[in-house]
Amino acid sequence: MSKEKLPVTPATRLLHKHNVDFSGHLYPYEEHGGTAHSAVCLDVDEHSVIKTLIMEDERRQPLIVLMHGDRKVSTRTLARLLDVKTINPCDPAVANKHSGYLVGGTSPFGTRKPMPVYMEASILELPQIYINGGKRGFLVGLPPTEVQRLLQPTLVTVAIED
Repeated sequence: MSKEKLPVTPATRLLHKHNVDFSGHLYPYEEHGGTAHSAVCLDVDEHSVIKTLIMEDERRQPLIVLMHGDRKVSTRTLARLLDVKTINPCDPAVANKHSGYLVGGTSPFGTRKPMPVYMEASILELPQIYINGGKRGFLVGLPPTEVQRLLQPTLVTVAIED
């Protein structure tokens, strides 16, 4: 039985370039399935599936937020931490333009534009996370310390129960 060929994306190229040991996981993408769907398909805890969210402040400056799949971002708390008036999710077309990825396949690695990255601090407590590899229906598994090493995110505590 042949192994399914993993996609080559800007994200996987960046991971290879920096010698990151990661696993690739394909699953049948489902529109609006979110992290709950991918967690079921991969048989992993949704808490370890990490969302890559493209957001913007009131000046339309984009930023990336990495959040547990079973949590939401308190945009009010994040705005306070960043000393801006508001933080809101980008419109999908705008998010695609900033990241270079289609919404549902957004990876924090290899984005078209460099953007500041904010990561929920408790993600570092997990031994392994699953995060988008740059294509819908494709996650990469790696230790969260590798995300920290590559992206040097600002750690925040902005999660609220989903």
